[in-house]
Amino acid sequence: MNYWDTARACSLPIDPMKYGRRKGTRRALALACGLLLLTGVSVSAADIPMVRPSLEQGFQLLYNLDFGRAHEEFISWEQEHPQDPLGPTCDAAGLLFSEFHRLGVLEGQFYEDDKTFGSRKKLDPDPAVRDRFSATLDHAENIANVRLAKDAKDRDALFAMTLASGLRADYAALVEKRNLASLHYTKLANDWAGQLLAVDPDCYDAHLATGVNNYIVGSMAAPVRWFLRLGGVAGDKERGIAQLQLTAERGHFLAPFARIMLAIAFKREKDSARARQMLDSLREEFPGNPLFAREIARIDAGR
Repeated sequence: MNYWDTARACSLPIDPMKYGRRKGTRRALALACGLLLLTGVSVSAADIPMVRPSLEQGFQLLYNLDFGRAHEEFISWEQEHPQDPLGPTCDAAGLLFSEFHRLGVLEGQFYEDDKTFGSRKKLDPDPAVRDRFSATLDHAENIANVRLAKDAKDRDALFAMTLASGLRADYAALVEKRNLASLHYTKLANDWAGQLLAVDPDCYDAHLATGVNNYIVGSMAAPVRWFLRLGGVAGDKERGIAQLQLTAERGHFLAPFARIMLAIAFKREKDSARARQMLDSLREEFPGNPLFAREIARIDAGR
């Protein structure tokens, strides 16, 4: 997708590259894409009842960075439920996070400030993983679209579309460094999340998408917020934190991701004590993931 296609898709009314020459804008736009990483399994999910043990176990394994076994769980669910778009969608999430881990994207300090994220290098993705990731999402979206054609309020299909858009946004921003394309997918993810919440306001995991968006955009300078608002992206910092806390306390699959995002937010707000509290609970719950202990060590060292 070239610039003009992306601009039209995002409904951007002005030249963002020209506007981005103003101080701080391009960094902030990049950060807006990047901090939505955890909306990849981040920008998006529904509070699904615990009647899907394979998916439940798969997400637990992802949090522990056990990608091989997570893949087995997701494939098992997909084989048993071929008309459910959640199987391939969750498997695509596993593929993305395994690639993020391999490339070092999951390191928390990568998101600490605008300068660190804005100066990131373009990564070298595995072409086979990229193709498999894209094909898996295409398959999930095809299944979801068939179900939505029959029932526009199909909760699982809306969840799958929300998550798929978020995953595409994450890959575009963090691996390919295509920030405008990522904003397009982020807008789609937020739109799908809005439809999901309209169907079921108690899908607490779905609040993660709007919470991350509100916090990041609400943290930006006024001119940048104005620019993003023209493209259909608005934000409110305090509301965003409240939405993240709601998911952290009452969410299901994405409650741990909400705690990760709160830890990042608290760290950026110079509230190291609350950031450490979140990370400590994650370290205890997911002992197979060394990233939480590393971030705690960084906080304890005053970094």
